Amino acid sequence: MTGNASLTRKDIADVAARLDRPVVLVGLMGAGKSTVGRRLAGMLGRKFVDADDAIEEAAQRSIPEIFDEFGEAYFRDGERRVIARLIEEERGVIATGGGAFVDPETRTLILERTVAVWIDCDIDTLVERTARRNTRPLLRNGDPKQILTDLMEKRREFYAQAHIRVTSDNAPHKDTARSIIEAIDKWL
Repeated sequence: MTGNASLTRKDIADVAARLDRPVVLVGLMGAGKSTVGRRLAGMLGRKFVDADDAIEEAAQRSIPEIFDEFGEAYFRDGERRVIARLIEEERGVIATGGGAFVDPETRTLILERTVAVWIDCDIDTLVERTARRNTRPLLRNGDPKQILTDLMEKRREFYAQAHIRVTSDNAPHKDTARSIIEAIDKWL
């Protein structure tokens, strides 16, 4: 395959047939993990699951409620258990929360048993995207641009350990999904 424009259905089907493990999307909040993940799963003919949705379902509470009531450490422990279960259950596409891959145990699990894809994105785009929803506990107290910049500085070294890195910008999500498929093809 050479370039997004030449990615055919047959090329995508070939990658899907060779893919023997889940694809796990990592990166900062707002990078497009859920939106791109749905598109990617559809293209690969796989199931999509958002780990944050699965966590809320398992806990019967929202993520902000879990953070407020029990703290981040408690949340990360539950997040790791849910991600482990999702990896066990299927070979689909899993979108993780922005901090999941920072946890050493969760990161090791993802690196050993999945194809980890870091969706990287510039800070201004992240600020614009995260402003659309007020459900981000880490952005509640302070300047979102500064918080996201600080988070990227702290998390970059962890995200960089992913098997694959693609950049998401304001292009259509299908373009990012196609870039991921091409990168998986090369990685396989």
